[in-house]
Parts: sequence; structure tokens; C-alpha cells
Amino acid sequence: MTPDRLQTLRRLMGRHSVKALLVTSPANRRYYSGFEAGDPQINESSGALLFTARGRYLITDSRYTEAARAQAPLFQVVVARQGLARSLAALPALRGLQTLHLEPEFLSLAGYIEIKKARPGLRLSAAPFDVGGPRASKTAAEIRLVRKALVITEAAVSALWPKLEPGLTEREAAFFLESEFRRLGAEGPAFETIVASGPNAARPHAEPGLKKIRAGETVIIDCGARFKGYCADITRTRIIGRPRKWQLEIYAIVKEALERGLAALAPGRPAAEVDRAARGFIAARGYGDYFGHSLGHGVGLFIHEAPRLSPRSRDELRPGHIVTVEPGIYLPGRGGVRLEQLALVTEKGARLLNQGVALGSILAIN
Repeated sequence: MTPDRLQTLRRLMGRHSVKALLVTSPANRRYYSGFEAGDPQINESSGALLFTARGRYLITDSRYTEAARAQAPLFQVVVARQGLARSLAALPALRGLQTLHLEPEFLSLAGYIEIKKARPGLRLSAAPFDVGGPRASKTAAEIRLVRKALVITEAAVSALWPKLEPGLTEREAAFFLESEFRRLGAEGPAFETIVASGPNAARPHAEPGLKKIRAGETVIIDCGARFKGYCADITRTRIIGRPRKWQLEIYAIVKEALERGLAALAPGRPAAEVDRAARGFIAARGYGDYFGHSLGHGVGLFIHEAPRLSPRSRDELRPGHIVTVEPGIYLPGRGGVRLEQLALVTEKGARLLNQGVALGSILAIN
């Protein structure tokens, strides 16, 4: 965390006439304060930030008080002995304020109701700007952390390849990857690891189960490590045994779509155009109905953040954006192929961050 981030947020608050802002997103809480304790995926439980004209506060419970004071020296730490809502309502900084702006996506309904009960006269309103928006453009230090998470991820996937044989279950493969992440220095997985084989590979977000991998199947592996809070995200597809004609066909199409999407990355380019570059090629080859999800998304403290590469996106790419490009084709009852790379948008274009597990090595006959 740097003072520059706080100044950026203050400017946003001033521009939108926001006098008090409650931040409950774990990623935004860490980004603006430096406070790392608690579960990075759970809202409210580990604490919240409050920004007012009178100061900035980190409200947390006794489990994290010492960590908060050490990690967030620019914030006044408030120990929430009666829960977030009552502790928030008791702060003198909120006296006289009529409106508290918050992040609706990161405050539970129960949390909302509790704050209303604690301060009945206080109006709760959604922040009129994206509180996490400044996170989209990464600093050099953040880029290094994402790259480290990616190095760990690629090393784990490379270690899995010799073990990916018929008889191994999807769950065993996922467990191996997540264990490797930790062995190599990561905090753990950035998201639930996906290992999907055979017909399961036709489901983009299939959960790894007890199904055994069989010869003749495609296996989609989508995973990422988390290192010092920052995420990585890659997807690889392996064909086990002798590939079939339809597998070779959709693999080649997806690979070409990936390359077209990566080539379209450039500063100032609408994200929807990048999506169209890949999606249009898949559609032209007759598989448009079998690619339903967005082409990609930003990656940082959260695994999915701005910008979003989708047909409906209004985002525009800027230098410092780290984005995934991940086209896929999914054939119900048969299987699927998805390939994903991680790229950094630069002043002149884009730079691939992946260094290992080359795409050409994925299509291997075991």
C-alpha cells in the first residue's frame, strides 16, 4: 500500500461528493490499507475500511488487531468488540453524516440490515464509482507478484504432466497441483482448481470429482496460484492417448483464436474488440454456439477483476492491465478444449507473461 492509492481514492470521493465510504471488499481493503490478514475471499469477516473527512479507519476484531496495526500504519485501528455494525455506528466520525456509501457487491444483506438497525437515520447508498477501479492498472511491483504467481503455477502444471495418465482421478490431479503451489511458495490456489476430463470437459467450470481419466479423452486444467495476495490464471488442455479427428480440429481452432485474441491486445482498444477477434474466428469455423463465456478478464488481487474482455464490455485497455485470453470450444457429451494465456498491456501493445508450459507441448500423445 502507498499514500498514492489513498490520494487516488480521495480524489474519486471528492469528484463524486462522497463524504463517507465503507470498503468491505477483501481486495480493496488490502489494496488501500495493506491489511493482509483474514480470508481474502470472504467479505466483512476480517474487517472493513471507513473513509470520512475526519480520517480513515480499519475496523476489525481482536483476532487481527496486532496484524492490522503492523500492516496498516496509516489507519486508525478500531477493535470491533460488538461486531462491525455497532462498532461502525459508535464512531464519532459518523456523527452528523446523513449518507454512508458502500460496495453493494461486497456487503451481505445481513450486514446491511445490521448497519441500518445500529444507525436508523443513516442512509446507505451504493458508491457512485468503482472503488476497485484503480486496481486495474498494475504497478511494476504488482506485475512482479503476478509473474511470480504465474511461475509457480506453470511449474506445478509441468510437474503434473508425467502423472496425467489413465486411472488418475480429476480430484487427485487437482490436489497435486494445489499441493505443488504451496510447496513452491504460494499461499495456495487463487481459485478452485478445475480438472475436467472427457464429457466433463464440455462444462467450462466443472468441479474435479472422482472420475478417472481415460485414454482418448481431452483433459482441461484451469488453475492458478496466489502469491502475496496476487493471482495467476492459466488453462491447458491435454489429449490422453491417440487424438481423434474432432479433438485435433477444435484444438487447432482454439489455439488460433487464442493467438488472434492476444494479437488484438493494445492500449486504447475496446475490450469488446479483443473478444470479437477471437470469437469471430471460432464462429466462422462453425463453432460459435459452443463458446459461451467471455474471452478473458483482468487478474490481480482478485482472480476476476477489470477489465473484462466480453462482447458487452465497455472497458478500454490501458497500459498496466493484466488480462487473460481464454477461448474455448465445448461439445456436450464429448469434451472440450480451452487454452489460456496471461498478458500485460503495455504502451506499445502487449507482452505475454507466460514463460513455461508452451502451448505446443500440450497436444502430446501419451
